[in-house]
Amino acid sequence: MGTRVLRLALALGFMTVLVSVSFLHSNALAGNKHVDEAIEHAKTAVKHGQKGHPDEVAKHADEALKHAQAAQKDVKSPHLDEGVKALMDAVKHGKAGHPDEGTKAAESAVMHMSEVK
Repeated sequence: MGTRVLRLALALGFMTVLVSVSFLHSNALAGNKHVDEAIEHAKTAVKHGQKGHPDEVAKHADEALKHAQAAQKDVKSPHLDEGVKALMDAVKHGKAGHPDEGTKAAESAVMHMSEVK
């Protein structure tokens, strides 16, 4: 009888560990989804900046910024922090009608956020 109880306790403990690891892993992936979205929007901002569309730079950089800031809640990374700063610059330059500067800032954001993964 004691062996059955021990086996049951071990099985229960093992299942608890599996559920905990799965939960933690899913939370980490959720943070990375925001990073991925931020990178995609920042790349779109770069493409529009290269075409001389500052309004689109601002629009896509702002969307990227929202995702990057959401990712900061789950992911702690100096690269993500630098990406957020670069996206703020991209938005500012895009709104000011400076596509070249906005493009450079968005490129910097892509570079930094790509290092988060």
